[in-house]
Amino acid sequence: MPVEHFDVIIVGAGLSGIGAAHHLQRRCPRKSFALLEARGAIGGTWDLFRYPGIRSDSDMYTMGYSFRPWTNPKSIADGASILNYIRDAAREAGIDRHIRFHQRVTRAEWSPEDARWSIETRNAESNAAGDNPRFTCNFLFMCSGYYRYAAGYTPEFPGAANFGGRIVHPQQWPEGLDCSGKRVVVIGSGATAVTLVPELAKTAAHVTMLQRSPTYIVSRPQEDPVANWLRRHLPPKAAYRITRWRLVLLGMWFYRLCKKKPEHVKAMIESGVRAQLGPDYDVGTHFTPRYNPWDQRLCLVPDGDLFRAIRSGRASILTDRIVAFVERGLKLESGSVLEADIVVTATGLVMELLGGMEASVDGRSVDFSQTLNYRGTMYSDVPNLASAFGYTNASWTLKCDLTCEYVCRLLNRMDRLGVRQVTPRNRDRSMPTRPWLDFSSGYIQRSIARFPRQGARRPWKLYQNYALDILSLRCGRMDDGVLEFSNPTKPGAANKAA
Repeated sequence: MPVEHFDVIIVGAGLSGIGAAHHLQRRCPRKSFALLEARGAIGGTWDLFRYPGIRSDSDMYTMGYSFRPWTNPKSIADGASILNYIRDAAREAGIDRHIRFHQRVTRAEWSPEDARWSIETRNAESNAAGDNPRFTCNFLFMCSGYYRYAAGYTPEFPGAANFGGRIVHPQQWPEGLDCSGKRVVVIGSGATAVTLVPELAKTAAHVTMLQRSPTYIVSRPQEDPVANWLRRHLPPKAAYRITRWRLVLLGMWFYRLCKKKPEHVKAMIESGVRAQLGPDYDVGTHFTPRYNPWDQRLCLVPDGDLFRAIRSGRASILTDRIVAFVERGLKLESGSVLEADIVVTATGLVMELLGGMEASVDGRSVDFSQTLNYRGTMYSDVPNLASAFGYTNASWTLKCDLTCEYVCRLLNRMDRLGVRQVTPRNRDRSMPTRPWLDFSSGYIQRSIARFPRQGARRPWKLYQNYALDILSLRCGRMDDGVLEFSNPTKPGAANKAA
């Protein structure tokens, strides 16, 4: 079958991939492009996850696109609303016509003689050879997310086969699962768990959130009254920009406060929980983590729905460790047996770099754990490859939007210079390095050794700071002494027809 060539291939048709395509259409209108999507639908995370109550864990004014106002009155939005937002953005800009579904990118090979990537794909829905087309492109932009879509993380629980009920993972929620009148145990204390518990508690006999250790949980209004007021009195784009920046600055201020005065913030959060659950509730055991605020992500609960479920008696939190599954439920270290009909393992994700794609440059396999991450988007000694990876301490899309803008700047710069290759080069081999992400969450610590590293200085240092990234990605100089612009090594290849 013929090989299709594009100037740019974007991998992933989720939140960041649709955003990347939108930026590319606006800022590089002469570039041909395609989106390769492993699944059969637009939406990424928001199409994959189907568990009850799924919602955003950041406000949608910062999680939404910079170019498309979020007009839903809900600031903390449900999954269906977010999915519609992404699909509407794709449809209205005509991006949906550029998507090739069921094309999982398995391998990319860079040829320095031709200055192009050769892309191998696999159709998980079909074994026919004709359903696994090959593509080539000059620039490869990975917007495939940060975790493995095939399955989530589930620890090896002793005795799981002895359990007489049902065990499910939120990432693979069974269609039609009915928890009505059942005793449900949700294992975990992160964003998924605190979302599931109040939703399941509406119909279950009782829901217990079983956690090994607590998480900081903060109640926040589902609707932002300031944002809704601005939208009533200002044009949509103006209201959106003001709201977006207000929340960005508040988020940056709060993160800085957490780092400078962690004990003060810890006391504030605990006070908020006591206000919700009363002075007699054991906040110290169930809501006071061993780490400081923002060493891991905080969990938001809209309008205190988790606390309402606990106050009603339909839900509870238990802090204990699992010894083993037994027929009737879970045997705990405390010696008790927590009875259950359904156990939900909200135990996290499996991080996966570049969607699990293998890559080679000039015939040599790339070990990304041995590369340095350049400006949070490219990789040392790997030409014409960028990836979108969001913030750990703010909305994912804030960083992805800036990354998309930067990639477009880079492509236009290459055109002006008349070159076809751009490669970040680390010429200071003595520079100290550190893990890419400085975050203590389990899902990150389990996988971080397989990810690139960051350096001690710009442009190799990852700041997790929106204002600094604006200066770097939107305004920073391209000729920084690190980016190497060049043309193919084979004579005449620069003019080779696509």
